[in-house]
Amino acid sequence: MDALITALIRAARSLVHPIILMILLVPMLIALAVWIGVGWAYWDTWTSVIQNAVVDHTTFAWAANWDMVRLASWIAAAVVLALLAPVVILTALLIATLFAMPVLVRHVAQSHYPDLEWRHGGTVIGSIGNALAAIFVFALLWIVTLPLWLLGPLAVLLPVLLSAYLNQRLFRYDALSDHADPEEMKRIFEFARGRLFLLGLITGVMYFIPPFNLVAPVFSALAFIHLCLAELESLRSTDAQGRGTRGWN
Repeated sequence: MDALITALIRAARSLVHPIILMILLVPMLIALAVWIGVGWAYWDTWTSVIQNAVVDHTTFAWAANWDMVRLASWIAAAVVLALLAPVVILTALLIATLFAMPVLVRHVAQSHYPDLEWRHGGTVIGSIGNALAAIFVFALLWIVTLPLWLLGPLAVLLPVLLSAYLNQRLFRYDALSDHADPEEMKRIFEFARGRLFLLGLITGVMYFIPPFNLVAPVFSALAFIHLCLAELESLRSTDAQGRGTRGWN
């Protein structure tokens, strides 16, 4: 838990650096601009399709006393918003991963881990493959679990859990790709799995809390960089001392 708190505190401090401030809002603002524009252009088309489907396929007796047109319009709007929300998050995270991550890793490494050796265990192809796999699983789970959102508390819990998965899966690879070798990356992903997911959960909540969601992609990236590089430093220190502390065996 100390490692998580340290990573979050250092990420918050890193946000005020001039270099970070220059790119802080870029991922989320671009994502919002793109998808608000798309939504504005196609909102009537998308909601009409869903609304008609609801009205045409609702033949149950319980619906007899309902204003089905109005109910269908509410359902259509909710479905479209539920589908747009993950797309906005995905777009912002991809922008942060592809364009901001190299700058953020360099900044954190130079500021906090200047003596950490660069072993370049990751590759561009590996980063792309990791991102595509993360997006595929996230999108599939989001769509599959949409019916569960009707079950009260799950409508709040599920998006946060899915964002936690996406956060840790996207950022952990790129956070370590420059400094760790493949074996080190594998060991950290395995033995720090709980800490990585918990950090993904904490930062994932930010995506649903305005105005924190505007800085969430960059803050999440910074937090994962701090945590992953700290884990790597600890791993190498343990290996050098020949001890198996913290489970590094």
